[in-house]
Amino acid sequence: MEDKKQIHLGSFKVDQIYCGDALELMKGIPDATIDLVITDPPFAIDFRANRSNYNRAQERVLEGYNEIPREKYYDFTLTWMKEVHRILKETGSMFVFSGWTNLKDILNAIDEVGFVTINHLIWKYQFGVFTKRRFVTSHYHILFVAKNENKYKFNKIEHYPEDVWVVKREYWTGKIKTPTKLPLALVKKIILFASDEGDIVFDPFIGSGTVAVAAKILKRHFLGFEIVPQYYRLALERLSNASAELFQTTQEDIKDV
Repeated sequence: MEDKKQIHLGSFKVDQIYCGDALELMKGIPDATIDLVITDPPFAIDFRANRSNYNRAQERVLEGYNEIPREKYYDFTLTWMKEVHRILKETGSMFVFSGWTNLKDILNAIDEVGFVTINHLIWKYQFGVFTKRRFVTSHYHILFVAKNENKYKFNKIEHYPEDVWVVKREYWTGKIKTPTKLPLALVKKIILFASDEGDIVFDPFIGSGTVAVAAKILKRHFLGFEIVPQYYRLALERLSNASAELFQTTQEDIKDV
């Protein structure tokens, strides 16, 4: 990769993450400069971060999850997606995670902004919250969209890549975590499919920093924003130890997920 000290996007240094509101900070990124966006935006649900979900000790789940009111979610989604569309290169693409509760807003915003949907992927994980009167939710939606359907990157790293990915959630035994953390193996797989070494990977809602960590491990450049100071500090810590996280998922893990 190029010397990261020499790479800037507007006022931002590449290979850095910043603490602040993505809706404001993204305005400072120049047009058509990002190769790939991977993001898990806030959900429009009544989420309680400091609770013992999945048998995790409450003191190990960071507070401060920045939720968006349900009635404002579509406008919020439309605003950040318009910025992503502006900053993506013609060869760029985005993978956006969504639960089923706000999927309609995500899909409508994708169409409104002018993205082309390439695939609607399903991430199947190994457990969900126990329910009594409905089926347990144990999957997320991943919308794979492109700015130009004839120019987006796609590296066929598997012979027969399917649109349902079975990837286990990570158990952070004894570690501080955010309430919604993507598995490193899942993000690495997306990066390998949709970018090349030296590309710039961006996440406007970086949370615990998984997208940045995966990009760093796979020799991509990264940029990310996070509004919650506690999450931002955790992401910085993970980035400083990114070489250790390299061994959490092997190449074989990536092939099998």
